Amino acid sequence: MIIRFIFLLRRYKTISELMLNEQIRDKEIRLVGEDGEQLGIMSAKDALKMAKEAGLDLVKIAPTAKPPVCKIVDYGKYRYEQARREKEAKKKQKVTEVKEIHLSPNIDVNDLTTKANQARKFVEKGNKVKVALRFRGREMAHMATGKEVLDTFFEKLSDVAVVEKPAKLEGRSMIMVLAEKR
Repeated sequence: MIIRFIFLLRRYKTISELMLNEQIRDKEIRLVGEDGEQLGIMSAKDALKMAKEAGLDLVKIAPTAKPPVCKIVDYGKYRYEQARREKEAKKKQKVTEVKEIHLSPNIDVNDLTTKANQARKFVEKGNKVKVALRFRGREMAHMATGKEVLDTFFEKLSDVAVVEKPAKLEGRSMIMVLAEKR
């Protein structure tokens, strides 16, 4: 029982990574040569023999295909190129964060301007800004004032931002999301 469990663990570890050489146990595989040419469907043993003759490795690159696709490559070089491609793709990704700014319905004009300037910096950096206006106690009776505060906040940023999600009441907070103007 324990031996079977250890075997399964080892097996799943190799499945999560690429399988190569003797780890490939399929009866038939589709083989791709080192130059990218299709060599056809053959047994894994024959493919492994061809890879050994070329002094390279047999790597299973598409395990879910029917039959699985294997390629004859230099495994170390293949892993290096794959890591480099992933790193390049990561560099090109742009991560947008959602920054949050809290307001209150009875905020002063200068405080609102300061918060708007901070939001402007966030938007210009490419981040989204979630503006949350929190109502406390009896302020819930004056929703219109809260809406006006959010509207004036947006007017201060209208040259650099657009409303991605209009002001909406969620519990005791009125929330609006601003994004960079394109």
